[in-house]
Amino acid sequence: MLASSLLATYCTELHDDQAHKVDKYLQCFQLSDETLMDVSIRFRREMDKGLCRDTNPTAAVKMLPTFVRSTPDGTEQGEFLSLDLGGATFRVLLVKVMGNDEQKVEMENQIYAIPEHIMRGSGSEVGKLFVGAIKHLQFKYNTHTMLKMNPSVLLSWTKGFRLSGVEGKDVVSLLRESIKKRGDFDIDIVAVINDTVGAMMTCGYDDHNCEIGLIVGTGTNACYMEQMRNLELLDGDEGRMCVNTEWGAFGDDGALEDLRTDIDREIDAGSLNPGKQLFEKMISGMYMGELVRLILVRMAKEQLLFQGKTTAELLTTGSFSTNYIYAIENDKLEGLASTEKVLRDLGLDLSLEDCIVTQRVCQIVSTRAAHLCAATLAAVLRQIRDNKAAEKLRTTIGVDGSVYKNHPEFSRRLHKMVRRLVPDCDVRFLQSQYGSGKGAAMVTAVAYRLATQHAERQRILNTLRLSRAQLLDVKERVRKEMVRGLSKQTHEQASVKMLPTYVRSTPDGTEHGDFLALDLGGSSFRVLLVQVRSGKRHKVDMHQKIYSIPQEIMQGTGEELFNHIVHCISDFLEYMGMKGASLPLGFTFSFPCHQNRLDQGILLKWTKGFKATGCEGEDVVMLLKDAVRRKQDFDLNFVAMVNDTVGTMISCGYEDPKCEVGLIVGTGTNVCYMEDMKNIELVEGDDGHMCVNMEWGAFGDSGELDDFCTQFDHMVDASSNYPGKQRYEKMISGMYLGEIVRNVLIDFTAKGLLFRGKLSERLKTRGIFETKFLSQIERDHLAMRQVRSILQHLGLTSSTCDDSVLVKEVCTVVARRAAQLCGAGLAAVVEKIRENRNLNHLSVTVGVDGTLYKMHPHFSSVVQETLQDLAPQCQVTFHKSEDGSGKGAALITAVACRIQNGGQH
Repeated sequence: MLASSLLATYCTELHDDQAHKVDKYLQCFQLSDETLMDVSIRFRREMDKGLCRDTNPTAAVKMLPTFVRSTPDGTEQGEFLSLDLGGATFRVLLVKVMGNDEQKVEMENQIYAIPEHIMRGSGSEVGKLFVGAIKHLQFKYNTHTMLKMNPSVLLSWTKGFRLSGVEGKDVVSLLRESIKKRGDFDIDIVAVINDTVGAMMTCGYDDHNCEIGLIVGTGTNACYMEQMRNLELLDGDEGRMCVNTEWGAFGDDGALEDLRTDIDREIDAGSLNPGKQLFEKMISGMYMGELVRLILVRMAKEQLLFQGKTTAELLTTGSFSTNYIYAIENDKLEGLASTEKVLRDLGLDLSLEDCIVTQRVCQIVSTRAAHLCAATLAAVLRQIRDNKAAEKLRTTIGVDGSVYKNHPEFSRRLHKMVRRLVPDCDVRFLQSQYGSGKGAAMVTAVAYRLATQHAERQRILNTLRLSRAQLLDVKERVRKEMVRGLSKQTHEQASVKMLPTYVRSTPDGTEHGDFLALDLGGSSFRVLLVQVRSGKRHKVDMHQKIYSIPQEIMQGTGEELFNHIVHCISDFLEYMGMKGASLPLGFTFSFPCHQNRLDQGILLKWTKGFKATGCEGEDVVMLLKDAVRRKQDFDLNFVAMVNDTVGTMISCGYEDPKCEVGLIVGTGTNVCYMEDMKNIELVEGDDGHMCVNMEWGAFGDSGELDDFCTQFDHMVDASSNYPGKQRYEKMISGMYLGEIVRNVLIDFTAKGLLFRGKLSERLKTRGIFETKFLSQIERDHLAMRQVRSILQHLGLTSSTCDDSVLVKEVCTVVARRAAQLCGAGLAAVVEKIRENRNLNHLSVTVGVDGTLYKMHPHFSSVVQETLQDLAPQCQVTFHKSEDGSGKGAALITAVACRIQNGGQH
C-alpha cells in the first residue's frame, strides 16, 4: 500500500513546499486578524439591527427573543420531561434535577426514529408519534410530571422536514391538541427551545458564569443573555433574556460579499436554499466537506492535483463527507494515511504530494470556519462586556455540535482566535455533555424555580403594597388624630401633637430689611445675613457661613453647645464686617419644642444624635441669650423661633402667596400648615390663622398603624433608638427606608429567593444599606450593572443580573409605599384646610424640602399622584424650597416685624 511508503518517505520540506503552494492558491480563504476584526465589527452592527424594533424586519440576523429569562443557579430541583427533536430521530427524556448542595442531574431517555413518510406528512401524524412516545416513557418510569408552556411559532422547516399545516403555527398548541385527542394523560408544557439555548442551559447548570450557547455542527448558531433594555422587540427594560441570534443568516443581506469566494457562491447555488444562511455555509459541517470537494475538483481541473484527472465519485455532490476532514486532520502522519484512504475510495490515482495538498486544503477550510466563528463570538462577547461596563469580562460559553466535538483542531483554533480578538475577555469553553434534551429540561427547571420564587417574593412584597382603600383609611385616621391634637380635651392623648408655632401670617411681598438667621438641625450650623427687598421685583439676597458642631459638644453640656453657637455667630459678624450691629434674628431649631409665643421654645427632647445636658425642658431662646451675655461681644434682637418645616413653608410662601403647607421628607418627616385659630383650642382667640407644627412622624404611636405595619417595620422599630415612637416617620423617612429594604433582602436570602441563599456579613450590619442607594438604584437611566456595583460594595460579589432586578423591585415597593403614605397624610391636611373654609374646590401650594423628596427619582411624583387621587377637590402645587429653612427663619422674622410695625397680611 502507498500508506506505508507515505509514512516512510514523508518529510517536512516536502510538506512545507506543497503547503505553500496551496496557501497561495487559496489565499482568499485565509483571513488576517484585521479582516476578522472587521467581520466582528460588521456582525456587531447586524446584532444591533436585529435588536432594534425599526430595523429588525429587514435585518439578516434576527436576534430572536427566547423568553428564557435566567440561567440555572444550582437551586433547581424536580422531575421534568423533555422532548428533543432536531433530525430523523427524536428523544424523550425524564430528567431528575437535584439542586442545592447535591446539584446532580439524573436522566433516563428513549430514542425513536421518525419514518420518512411522517417527516413529509402532516403535523397531526408527527404529533401522534410524539404523544405516544411521551406516554410510553411516563408508563415505563411511573412518572406523572406536569409542565407548563409558552407559545412558539414555527417560522420554517429545515433538516429535511416538510410537514404540512405546521409552518406559521404554534407548535405548542399543536402538541397540546394531540395530547388532548389521546385523552388518557396530561402534561403541562413549559418551554420550547432550540439546541443553542439547550447547550447554554445545560452548561449553565455546571458553571453559573455560562451566558453564551454555541453550536457548530451540521449547522451553526449562537445565543446569549442580553439586557432587556436592548431588546426593543419586547416591552420591559429590566433583567435579561436569552437571544437566539440565528447567526447562520449573517451575510444574507450582502454584508459578507467581499469575503465570499467563488467556491462559496458555487456551494450556495447548489444548495436547497440559495441566498440564505450564507454564513452557515462558510462554517458548518453540512457544507465543510463539500467546500473541500469543490476546491479539489477545481485544482484537478487546473492540473494542480491528481495529474489533472477527476473521477465520477469526486464529481458527485456530497461525496466528500465532513467526517473525512476530521480523519485527515487528525495528525500529520496518521492524517496522511487517512487522506490516502479517502482519496482512493473516491477512485483517484494519487501521489504523496496529492495527499499533502488535500490535507492542507482541509486545514485551510476548517481554519477559516473556526476563525469566522471566533469573529462573531468576539462580537457577542463585546456586547456582553459593554452591557456590564466591565473592563475585563469573565464568562463561559457552552458548546455543542459535531464539528466542535469531533474535529481534532477546530476547538483549539477557535479558542486561540477568540482570545486574540478579545484579549479583555477571560473566556472558558465548556462542552455540553448531554445535548439539548437536558437543556430543555433545565430551561423548564429554571422556569419552574422562577415561577415558584416569584410567587413567594410577591407574597412577601404584597404586605408592603397598599391598596387605594387602605390609603383612604390612612387619610381618615390622620384626619382624626389632627382633630384630637387640636382639641384641649384630647391633646395629651393624641399621637399627632399639632403644636402651635405662633406664626400668624405668611409673607405678602412687602417685607423689607436686613435680618440675621440661625439654622440648627444636625451636626452643622448655619449663620445667615438675609437682605429682603420689597417692591414689584421683591427679592432676597443671602450671605451665609456653615460651621460644624463637634461630636463632643453635641453630647456635652448645654452651656458648651450654646457657647459654641455664639462663638460661630461672633465669627460670622466679624467676617461680614458687622461687629456691634443688632439686627432682628430668626432661629430655625429643628427639634421638638413647645411654644407659647413666637420668640420662645421649650425643648421637649433631643433627636438626631444630640444629647447636650441641661437643655430638655428649657427655653432654647433663653439658653442662647444667656450664652450671648456670657460672651459680652455683641447683642441680638430675638424675634422668632421656628422648626425647619415652618421655615420651608415661609420660604416658599415668599415666592408663592398660595403656599400654606410645609412638608419635609428627608432624614425625618414632618408637616405644618395654616390652621384656623378657632380650631386651635390650646391658644386663646378665634380670629385669623396660625401655623400648626403637626409633628406627624409620631402618627401611629398609639396603634393607628398597627394593621399596616409589616414584620419588617417591626424589625426596624425594635432596633431603633426609640422603639414604639415615630412609627409613621419610620415608614416614610430617609433614616429608615434603607433599613426596611435591608431587612427584606435578608429575609429573601434566608428563604433562598435572592443571592442564591448566600448572605454577606456586611448586609447583616445595621444601616449598611443607605437610603441614598434607593435613589441611585431607581434612577431610570441607571443600568443594572450600576445596581450590581452597589451590591458588590455591600459584599455581595457574586450577585447576578437577576439579583439586581429583584433588589430594584424591593427598593421600588418600599419607596412607593413611603410616598403613598406621605400622600395620604397630605390629603388629610389639604382636605382639612378646604373644609375649614367651606370650599368646594381648594387651590393651595405645598412648600417642600428634604433629600428624599428632592433626590429620589420617583418619590415626588408618587406623593403627588396619591394626593390627587385621595383629595380630588384640591388642586395642589408643589414648590421645592431652594434656600432651606434658614431663609425661612429670616422671612418669619421679617413678617413678624412687618406685623409689629402695623403691616397687614
